[in-house]
Amino acid sequence: MAAGLRLGPVLRYVDWAGGDRATVWVEADRPCTAEVRCADGAGGAAPTFRIAGHHYALVTVTGLTPGTTTPYEVLLDDRTVWPPAEARYPASTITTPGPGAGEVRVTFGSCRWSAPPGDGKDPVGADALDKLAARLAADPGAVRPDVLLLLGDQVYADETSEATRRWLAARRDLDEPPGAQVADYEEYTHLYYESWLDPGVRWLLSTVPSCMIFDDHDVVDDWNTSAAWVADMRRTTWWRERILSGLMSYWVHQHLGNLSPDELDTDPLYAAVRAAPDGTEVLRRFAAEADEEPARVRWSYRRDFGRTRLLMVDTRAARVLDEHERSMQDEAEERWMREEALADRASCDHLLIGTSLPWLLPPLMHDAEAWNAALCRGERGARWARVSEAVRRKADLEHWSAFPESFDRLARLLAEAGGGPDAPATVCVLSGDVHHAYLAEPVWPGATGETPQARVVQLTCSPVHNRIPRSLRWGFRFGWSRAGRRLGHALRRHARAAPPAVDWHRTGGPWFGNQLMTLTVRGRAAELRLEQARGDAGLSTVREWTLARD
Repeated sequence: MAAGLRLGPVLRYVDWAGGDRATVWVEADRPCTAEVRCADGAGGAAPTFRIAGHHYALVTVTGLTPGTTTPYEVLLDDRTVWPPAEARYPASTITTPGPGAGEVRVTFGSCRWSAPPGDGKDPVGADALDKLAARLAADPGAVRPDVLLLLGDQVYADETSEATRRWLAARRDLDEPPGAQVADYEEYTHLYYESWLDPGVRWLLSTVPSCMIFDDHDVVDDWNTSAAWVADMRRTTWWRERILSGLMSYWVHQHLGNLSPDELDTDPLYAAVRAAPDGTEVLRRFAAEADEEPARVRWSYRRDFGRTRLLMVDTRAARVLDEHERSMQDEAEERWMREEALADRASCDHLLIGTSLPWLLPPLMHDAEAWNAALCRGERGARWARVSEAVRRKADLEHWSAFPESFDRLARLLAEAGGGPDAPATVCVLSGDVHHAYLAEPVWPGATGETPQARVVQLTCSPVHNRIPRSLRWGFRFGWSRAGRRLGHALRRHARAAPPAVDWHRTGGPWFGNQLMTLTVRGRAAELRLEQARGDAGLSTVREWTLARD
């Protein structure tokens, strides 16, 4: 029987150095050779590798012409499987930057709950990715993003749709833990099918390159909140299979495509998985090591788009959770981020830090997390510590502000990266997670040398497709108010917590709804646009800003 295309194609990496290479990810329904053929003669092929009964390939396409847009097709064992015979969307294409390309368009967001509507009405409103796909498909001349940054919660392992719950119930007893949450690798693959087989999103991912990073719901809500949380999870009967399957499925579906062809060529795990008749146990051992010794694994990565540098930062797996040494990142991870942020700054006009969790939150929320972290550390005694741990989990108090020393170190790094004669024009922290959008800008102390020359700004955009209770909308608004600031200061004093290294103010928002932000840079100029999905109206522009002028 001929091999069929089960999932994909997903266009991942497009080379900005030479403009002649790209990678395309696919899943087939049986072992085969996957091939990508472009209309201009470029192409590439790769045999599938096997993980838990599934067959994947990441095809490196070579010979592309810089500065062009070329349609492509996917073949499995020389049989064309993409585009589909009855294509509803235009041809999938690969667009390469031309020599000296000075404009880069980065569209970003997070938190896409992909549940299909049960009665024809979407329970959480219009999907912003679907609306973006519809706009680009309807207008061949529409300006497309050069890259799509998906900043966490690409799938929801702990909040499954009604359709998925029915599928799970046919496999196992949902009265047994973990109930209607996913339990193993096969169930994770079902989440990706539900998400990436959406026709509009499937076409969009086939024609716009993407960079991805996980957040908690890709594994479970509050993943790695604290050492006590991890200890509690490890005592359950289901957690080990859940975490190993979560990391394995993330490596296959998301992480591999984040890497360049050169990085893939030197990656020992990728080589071992491809060399094995069945790579399941090889990948499972890696996932176990990543869970038990996270400092030995790096999920963070760097991508350069001309003179725009992206550092996509892991804020989940790399945490240090000892209450007296809490850090958002382990020492090696922090060192990597610092080296990459400061390296060859003369070649960088814009520095982007992609972190699923916002660095700058509403001040009340920041102070509440710092207060909670101090109490959990024991600043007010053991009873306060026990209660505060429960509050931390219930209220999701686990952002950068819940790791105060990490928050301050990032503040100092951003000031250093944005200072001096070789400073970039902007340093942008791109985040999601909190189910609304806003802009915030830090204010450094007035001491000489501490205030950066670059414009430093927190850009938060979430969700792509989800919702937020009205009570939390009120809470986020109150968190920016003067009364909220005063309450936050009182909490911080109660915990004897030091003030943060910087102050900050909101310069836009909050906005609630399913939405995407697009950052467009031209030379040293930078512009930002926020768009919301509005039912039949498609994507509507909410606001536009000029962040920097050339």
